[in-house]
Amino acid sequence: MIGYVTLGTNNFERAAAFYDDLLSFWQAKRAIQTEKMVLWSSGKSGRPSLGIIKPYDKKAATIGNGTMVSLAVDAPVKVDELHKKALALGATDEGAPGPRGDGFYGAYFRDLDGNKLCVFCMIKV
Repeated sequence: MIGYVTLGTNNFERAAAFYDDLLSFWQAKRAIQTEKMVLWSSGKSGRPSLGIIKPYDKKAATIGNGTMVSLAVDAPVKVDELHKKALALGATDEGAPGPRGDGFYGAYFRDLDGNKLCVFCMIKV
């Protein structure tokens, strides 16, 4: 259902470098790049893409209260690894990796612009 998600940024180059490194975990590469937007894709048909964008209205990018993007992986160790990597890249912790009921294992962080992301997988209980 989801084709792509964009996150606003006030520091385009810094955000692009953050996501180049973070999304390399999925072998995602820049699929579309303009002076106002970068969109990363894994290259797999039907998979959603993630992008950063300078707001169209030319006002400052702001974070959405209650807005979150979730990135799926296939094992808890990968959740742990990506959460650690995001923090090493300058993200802030919003919830350490761990089980969160009914087979959900996740970790939360905010990117360099304050956008909230989750890395998660489903586990057998």
